Amino acid sequence: MISTRKPKIGLLGLMHGLYDKSQPDLPAQQETFARELVDGLKDVADVEFPGAAKDRALIEKFVKSFNEKEYDGIMVVNLLYSPGMRVVQALQKNTLPLLLANIQPLPEVTREWNWRLLTTNQGIHGIQDTANMIMRAGIRPAIITEDWKSGAFKSFFEDWALAAYALARLKRMKVAIFGRMHNMGDILGDDAAFYRKLGLEVDHESIGAVYRIMEALSAKEIDRQVEEDRKNYAIDPHLPVESHRYAAGLQLAFEKFMIERGYVGFTAFFDIFKEDGRFKQLPILGASNLLAKGFGYAAEGDTNVLALTVIGHLLVGNPHFTEMYSLDFGRDAALMSHMGEGNWKIARKDRPIRLIDRPLDIGDLHNPPTPVYSAQPGRATLISLVAVKGEDYRLVVSKGAILDTEESPGIPMNHSFFKPDTGIRRSMDAWLEYGGTHHQVMFLGDHARRFRMLCNIARIEYVEA
Repeated sequence: MISTRKPKIGLLGLMHGLYDKSQPDLPAQQETFARELVDGLKDVADVEFPGAAKDRALIEKFVKSFNEKEYDGIMVVNLLYSPGMRVVQALQKNTLPLLLANIQPLPEVTREWNWRLLTTNQGIHGIQDTANMIMRAGIRPAIITEDWKSGAFKSFFEDWALAAYALARLKRMKVAIFGRMHNMGDILGDDAAFYRKLGLEVDHESIGAVYRIMEALSAKEIDRQVEEDRKNYAIDPHLPVESHRYAAGLQLAFEKFMIERGYVGFTAFFDIFKEDGRFKQLPILGASNLLAKGFGYAAEGDTNVLALTVIGHLLVGNPHFTEMYSLDFGRDAALMSHMGEGNWKIARKDRPIRLIDRPLDIGDLHNPPTPVYSAQPGRATLISLVAVKGEDYRLVVSKGAILDTEESPGIPMNHSFFKPDTGIRRSMDAWLEYGGTHHQVMFLGDHARRFRMLCNIARIEYVEA
């Protein structure tokens, strides 16, 4: 399961040391401003301010310290003017994402403005010098100019900090793959390039290891999972008890397998369950529950989308694995669904989530218990990771809305209608032009900026459809 914490950010507060002798109260006042900034961000990140960096030696010391502590990123603020050349060596050795925060203590120039206020609110020309040096060094930071007390600044900082945090965590994680669907091209890429680019380790595993764990489960363990399902689902009385218990055991086996081997998610090609010869069902219920519980998941050996669900847990929360099943030109939308897997945490609140006995000819096994629900209406973000060539990746993002529609009684799995802001025709034209894949991850809410920041840090092309 993917645990989360607040991002850890280092604050590099720059100022010239020339005021220490002539006006020592000014540096102290600006350090107080920096500590107030830290306090204002404490509910979204743990920010460390080690003191003002007044010369090159201190800048290099602080940047080195942030890197050695494996912080998630560094926010650079010019507390007063500081010569830009001083940051070059430190930032060339830096490996952490950067944010240039163009802020100052006071948001407006008033009639009471004087020389002291000019001095303490002169960060703009300092950060221009700093930004110029960073640009010429080939470094691409995130940048924001805003009133530091505004909600806009805090929201921007939170998005950037979470993007930096998600990528840092991703490089310490691994996922399991159990086969890939034959001839499905858009899930493929260069596995070595994938690892170099994202840092997520992908290990090919044998499904037999999951079966051995399943055989060793106790009846009490399965009882507890069935009882948990009764809390989360309205269970169809036609669902055979033994079928439900088998699905619960399959879920627990995958969960135990991942915990024992240190995995945060898995993907499996459905045919391997039949080919193994020992399994009775596909893990439709298990995949849905594990996604909702905080693991990554994708179908058919799709490690690109599996990575997006892992990132989604870290960056936003409650990623939903899905695909565009059909187009609905009347609604100007796409019907979103899959074989039945998905994250029921996104389900609308005014309807029960049903668990049904569902005939499924794919996989040629017994009926898998399947959750049926629709996503909560409102804003939504749909994303796809495209392996273009080698380490060149593209994130295709569509901003839109989940429509408030009636449940379709003939669709025996989760299903929702997603309407892109640009309309289904223009959106799909762009999706196809950019090579957007047929598996996607959907999130409730508008999170496009957060993913754009993640792409900027990871050097992944970001496009919208």
